[in-house]
Amino acid sequence: MNVDLTKAQWFKSTRSSAAKDCVEVAFLDEGLVGVRDSKNTSGPALVFAPGEWDAFTADVRYGEFDRP
Repeated sequence: MNVDLTKAQWFKSTRSSAAKDCVEVAFLDEGLVGVRDSKNTSGPALVFAPGEWDAFTADVRYGEFDRP
């Protein structure tokens, strides 16, 4: 999937600290969601389709990725 991210409005969670060790998210056209490393803003970004993003955030919410 090739998506133009040049006009994306990136943001960090309001729960992020002042440190740059975060991810940034951008809500894109057609419901797509971009995710990038805040330490490397000119680097690559992941782009999720709406259903993929919903599944990912639901798994995070329900502890699917918590360490044992």
